[in-house]
Amino acid sequence: MTRDDIAAAVLARDDVAKYLKGSHGESDADAEARVVGYLQELQTTQRYRFYRALQHPLYPILRKVNRIYEHIELAREATTGGHAVYVSNHKSHLDYLVEPLGLDDLGIRPPLVAAGINMFGGALGLINRHVTGAIPIRRNSKDPAYLMTLRAYVAEILTRRDVLYYTEGGRSYSGELKSPKTGLLQAALHADRTHLSIVPMAVSYDIVLEDRILARQSVKRESRPFAQEFAEMVRHAVGFHTRAFTTFGHKIPLIDYDPESRRDLVSLAHRIQHEIGLLYKVLPTALVAATVRPQMTRAELAPRIDDLLGSMREQHANLGVKSGRQAVDEGVEALIERGVLVGARQHLRVRDRIVLKYYARTIEHLVPAQRRAIH
Repeated sequence: MTRDDIAAAVLARDDVAKYLKGSHGESDADAEARVVGYLQELQTTQRYRFYRALQHPLYPILRKVNRIYEHIELAREATTGGHAVYVSNHKSHLDYLVEPLGLDDLGIRPPLVAAGINMFGGALGLINRHVTGAIPIRRNSKDPAYLMTLRAYVAEILTRRDVLYYTEGGRSYSGELKSPKTGLLQAALHADRTHLSIVPMAVSYDIVLEDRILARQSVKRESRPFAQEFAEMVRHAVGFHTRAFTTFGHKIPLIDYDPESRRDLVSLAHRIQHEIGLLYKVLPTALVAATVRPQMTRAELAPRIDDLLGSMREQHANLGVKSGRQAVDEGVEALIERGVLVGARQHLRVRDRIVLKYYARTIEHLVPAQRRAIH
């Protein structure tokens, strides 16, 4: 199916055809111009050979990230004989590299990725549109014509490709797992659901490259050009090294859900969000951030983490450490190196409380309510 075929299929869908007849108070010509304009904006192409070659210029960044993949066989199962909608949390701009390239490295066809439209300016926009196959998304649009065209386009794409989107929309600026967005999930439900499944997945980092940028902004107030964000990321990348865990969950067949039922849509969104929360790798830095208090010693910190790990095991959380001592040994040093904590003799001092709270909130969904008072 070519780009023209996809465009024709979108325009032929019942809801789009009805809109084009001027049912929303516009002339037929105006309605068609709006839909065609949005459709041209959404159209994208993934060129596999060039996509693979992108790893070479990106090597200076990728070499600083130790990529670890868990339960990759579940992604392989979901894409055998059908298509998959990968649904992930969103921690960093590195997600766009870590997740799709990892699938490709492991012999699984790379999906098209839904990305914010701010990433489509300049040369990067050309790469995203004509090489990586990213789909530009106007995340805050309320225009019914745009939302209808987006749903129809994604539904048609899913007849031949896999798609990855981020359930939170943009990155989490405060650290916690945000409430799910349902626009693209609704599009998936209106696709051919016979052989289509959701694959929940979670990405987690010891250290997030943009931690200081995200934590201090707290809430995304406006969409900034990616070039500006990239320049800030480069400044914070000096001495940066991290592990990136990508964990895949069991597929959720969409044939069991009614595309016309709002209750089914909300139920599915919360089911996916719950599974992403359990798949999220609980790493030493987050455990230390969630339990440390000013002037606490390492010896005092370890049993507090052991207590927290016990409650997380009861929830079947995806733990990246076996004991509080391991979390202290690995997490404290990483946060000291990042400039978040200071090791003053036996006691730990907080240097950057804002960033410390950011890491604590990354596992807040797994922390019992009575323990959520942070510093």
